[in-house]
Amino acid sequence: MMTKTTKKLLTIPASENQLLELRAGDMVKLSGTILTGRDAAHKRMMEYLDKGEALPFDIVNQGIYYTGPCPAGPGKIIGSCGPTTSYRMDSYTPQLLDLGLKVMIGKGQRSSEVIEAMKRNGAVYLAAVGGAGALIAQCVKKAEVLAFEDLGPEAVYQLQVENLPLIVATDSLGNNLYETGPSEYKL
Repeated sequence: MMTKTTKKLLTIPASENQLLELRAGDMVKLSGTILTGRDAAHKRMMEYLDKGEALPFDIVNQGIYYTGPCPAGPGKIIGSCGPTTSYRMDSYTPQLLDLGLKVMIGKGQRSSEVIEAMKRNGAVYLAAVGGAGALIAQCVKKAEVLAFEDLGPEAVYQLQVENLPLIVATDSLGNNLYETGPSEYKL
C-alpha cells in the first residue's frame, strides 16, 4: 500500500509549525535563504565551537545544503551544485541541531544520533536528487560566500533559492523514508 505524499511549499526560515507538518515522503518546493557546507566547512565550524567562539554566521532556524558549488560560468549565478552524501557530516550535526539548525539538505541516510537530535529539536532532513546539480543550480537566484572563503567550493555560501525541489527524507518525528520507502515495494 503506497503512502500518500503531499506537495508543500516551504520557506526558509521556516516556522516550527511548518516543519512539524512535514512528513517523510512529502515533496517540497523550498524557497528562501539557505547556507551551504560540506566536510571542511563543518570541521571549521566545530573548531570555532570547540574554542568557545561563535560561528561567523547565524544557524538558528536556518537550513544547510550539503554541496560544494562549481564555479559559475559566464553570465551564471552559480555552477552545478548537486548534493553530497550527508552521513559525512553526521558527527558534527547533532551539535549544530542543538544550536538551532532546523533543515538539512543532502542525499543518503543519516545516523541514528542525527535522527534523535532532529526529533529533540524539531528539525527535518530533505533529500535532493543526486546527479541533478545543473538543474538545481537553476533554482539559485543569488549566491555569495559567507564564511571560510579559503576553502574554495567548500566555503559556506549563502544561497537565495526559489522552488528548489526536494523530498522529506526524515521528518521531525523521526519517520525515515530510507526505511519506510523500500518496504512499500516488497512483494
